[in-house]
Amino acid sequence: MPRRLSLPAPAKLNLMLQITGRRDDGYHLLETVFQFIDLCDLLEFELREDGRIERHSGNSPIAAADDILLRSASLLQSRYQVKKGVDIAIDKKIPVGGGLGGGSSDAATCLLALNRLWRLDLSLDQLARIGLEIGADVPVFVGGRAAWATGVGEELQPIELEQPFYLVIDPKTGVSTAEIFAAQELTRNCDPLTIRAFLRGEGTNVCQPVVRNRYPQVAAAIDWLQQSASARMSGTGACVFAAFDSLERAEEVKSRVPKKWSAYLARGLNRNPLHQQLGLLV
Repeated sequence: MPRRLSLPAPAKLNLMLQITGRRDDGYHLLETVFQFIDLCDLLEFELREDGRIERHSGNSPIAAADDILLRSASLLQSRYQVKKGVDIAIDKKIPVGGGLGGGSSDAATCLLALNRLWRLDLSLDQLARIGLEIGADVPVFVGGRAAWATGVGEELQPIELEQPFYLVIDPKTGVSTAEIFAAQELTRNCDPLTIRAFLRGEGTNVCQPVVRNRYPQVAAAIDWLQQSASARMSGTGACVFAAFDSLERAEEVKSRVPKKWSAYLARGLNRNPLHQQLGLLV
């Protein structure tokens, strides 16, 4: 069994996001479509024998006390009374707070890595249930397949999608997810959509107009990208994206992105590359 693993944690896009209601506990009932992209954080895990969980070298802007990686490792360790520990390092590539799921993906990669290093032999379903305790988006990364998601985002149905080239723009502003979901003007009564209707092009991101009105930097990025392709915000933002049939066209638009923003070219993926690297069939 390995003592060290180097693994990817891919970003995701919400290709649409609708709210169909609210649970009694206040959580919103969602319909969304998750697709992975090949923009990835890179994570390294090395087994420790002393039971300590440590984050070492890396470029993460997240303070250790707030790090979802350390929280994920500690939860798994305590849940299964693991005596071993781990050293974790991260090379952060996914923008923080951009609606691309970087933290959730990091958590999922951590759970799958430690399941292997600590020889827990847990199933993906077991790991997904643990992941849900960490965050609503963690299960889709654990499951490893692009998915139609309902509930609070944890009820997943695998879906096969086109895998275009995406241009993702980060307007370099922070959007508060809590603020957007608390907004009075947020639409919360969408009629349920079918997968067939989504594949015909129906469905929107109901958070987008709320963010547009409150965050002019995001509105500017949407308007700029909309001149070249159909632009949409991922999740509650701040990143926006558009799909292109050819890499050449995506590169041409990327070359014109204003310097004040960051831009990323990425391929849509229907499988999490982490699972392929670990030899997991999904």
